[in-house]
Amino acid sequence: MTARITPLRSPAPARPGRAERVLRAGPDAALPAGDDDAAAVARHDRLALSLARQIYASRRRRARYMNADLFGEPTWDVLLDLYVAACEERRVPTTSACIGAHVPATTALRWLRIMEMRGLVEREDDGQDGRRTFVRLSRRGYEVMTALLGSLADGLLDALTAAEREPPPAEPA
Repeated sequence: MTARITPLRSPAPARPGRAERVLRAGPDAALPAGDDDAAAVARHDRLALSLARQIYASRRRRARYMNADLFGEPTWDVLLDLYVAACEERRVPTTSACIGAHVPATTALRWLRIMEMRGLVEREDDGQDGRRTFVRLSRRGYEVMTALLGSLADGLLDALTAAEREPPPAEPA
């Protein structure tokens, strides 16, 4: 079962980041080969969630080794954060999503609007507090993130397996 996700056509931002370029391309959302097997689908979903957590945490750890101003992909940070929240069935206030992007709030809000226009995220009113809204991945956004993270996880597993079979590299002279 392979679902084709049709990209939404919207004006491109002035300087899209890597995640924005990937999402604009409209990747195929595919489950692993054994997608008829519920256990394989569940494993794939757990692997995608685990990878999302690790990628998000590793992006925060980079600041220990290099200046944080060298990096910037607020869209990717928000998508990772919202993906983890969706898997954990947590609601994310818009202000928390902005904080999770690690950029000024105005920048994060601009990217949230772009992602909303592209059908990747949805906003909902609090219902109890008129001043607060929540943001979450849309169904399409969730499917794209699951497919992307699953593909990354598969590639990582392939690389780790290949590295175990290959002899260690020679020391540089």
